[in-house]
Amino acid sequence: MTDPRTAFEPVIGLEVHAQLLTQSKIFCGCPTAFGAPPNSHVCPVCLGHPGALPALNRAAVEHAMRFGLAIGCRIAPRSIFARKNYFYPDLPKGYQISQFDQPLCEHGQLVIDIDGAARCIGIIRVHLEEDAGKNLHDVGDPNCSYVDFNRAGVPLAEIVSAPDLRSPAEAVAYLRELRAILIYLGSCDGNMQEGSFRCDANVSVRRVGAAALGTRTELKNINSFKFVAQALEYEIVRQIDVVTSGGQVVQETRLWDEAGHRTRSMRGKEESHDYRYFPDPDLLPLVIDEGWLARLRGERPVLPAARRARLQALGLPPADVSLLVEDKALGDYLDAALARHSKSPKALANWVINDVQALVKNVAGGAAICPVAPAALAALVELLDAGTVASAGAKQVFAELAAGRATDPAAAARALGVELVDDSAALTTAVNQVIANCSAEVEKYRAGKQQVIGFLVGQVLRQLGGKVDPKKVNQALRRALDG
Repeated sequence: MTDPRTAFEPVIGLEVHAQLLTQSKIFCGCPTAFGAPPNSHVCPVCLGHPGALPALNRAAVEHAMRFGLAIGCRIAPRSIFARKNYFYPDLPKGYQISQFDQPLCEHGQLVIDIDGAARCIGIIRVHLEEDAGKNLHDVGDPNCSYVDFNRAGVPLAEIVSAPDLRSPAEAVAYLRELRAILIYLGSCDGNMQEGSFRCDANVSVRRVGAAALGTRTELKNINSFKFVAQALEYEIVRQIDVVTSGGQVVQETRLWDEAGHRTRSMRGKEESHDYRYFPDPDLLPLVIDEGWLARLRGERPVLPAARRARLQALGLPPADVSLLVEDKALGDYLDAALARHSKSPKALANWVINDVQALVKNVAGGAAICPVAPAALAALVELLDAGTVASAGAKQVFAELAAGRATDPAAAARALGVELVDDSAALTTAVNQVIANCSAEVEKYRAGKQQVIGFLVGQVLRQLGGKVDPKKVNQALRRALDG
């Protein structure tokens, strides 16, 4: 029996709020650092005291412009700040300064990869706004709620996608690429746990082939990729069940209940006219001249798509490419190592992904502060390529570098006694002796059991104290056995 749900398709649009990496808030000089004592990063401007006037933070504008340029947006030569009026305890002024009908950036696009196929997702607009404070419930007294205004006035870029996404998987891929771009630009740290990168999802369902959109609901403030996927999956099924049972989807804002693994109603969904937008009389129009734009275009760094294409061209596996693109510090480390030794990209990538990543795991800054310099790792892999050290010896050298007891891999290899020797006569003697002593394994090899070569290689290495390149031992054994 056909599942009636297959007759429907979801239509998803995402609104991302990215906290911009500025030292001060968007309209005042208060710090933006996370984790300060409650209400310690506040002043009359961000608290909305009468007579206090906002002053726009130029760095916040530049961050938003950089992102707009990165996704191909048109940067408006003139944009307007507006007051978005609503009443909530975490909004000290009774309105939020945002942008409405004249945003800073419009008409961009983001390309995502879904199972090897490229999907182009439209981005309607990117605009600047200030964040609200944070409500704290059940802190000491279940009958009281508190408000921390440290976050009020922190600069945000709101990034609004077109309703082009058709599955939770596409939504997560879009968010990952968006977050990566912001991190590469240095415009947002992407920390979802601290609220630096938050997502609201608008979702509706319609019958496959229909042009008209269904009634949408908004899923508010989801703070992980996992929860975005789960919330969308639940809400899509819920809406299809409502429609197929003869009901109507209600336009509303819903929250993701992690414990209950479901969405639940929060409030009715407002329309733009409910906020009574009007131009903020305390802020002049934001005017962007061509010289400002030209400078930012010239400062554009390498972006995730370019790094992804380059790593794919090097022949790295898709999973490794994804990791090295998503973890910018790890990708930067590999690039620096490749600049010193480009002949073995796969070997270098393996060291970075396995050894470097394990070394800096759970350390703030990650690979950016790795005690093993990229140049040192490149030199170590060069020793491996030259047959100067074997894999086991290279691991010992890396440990010395990581502990700070050495900085030069070649000198460390000599000090540890793990340099390989190139003594053809000694190798030939050892090979002949192992063949003579291991007749049973030799017969198995010659009968077609190729895997026993590993045992024989080990026996030769043992006789030579491990100081011969295993590749050369393997080759010498095969010549002797096959000859």
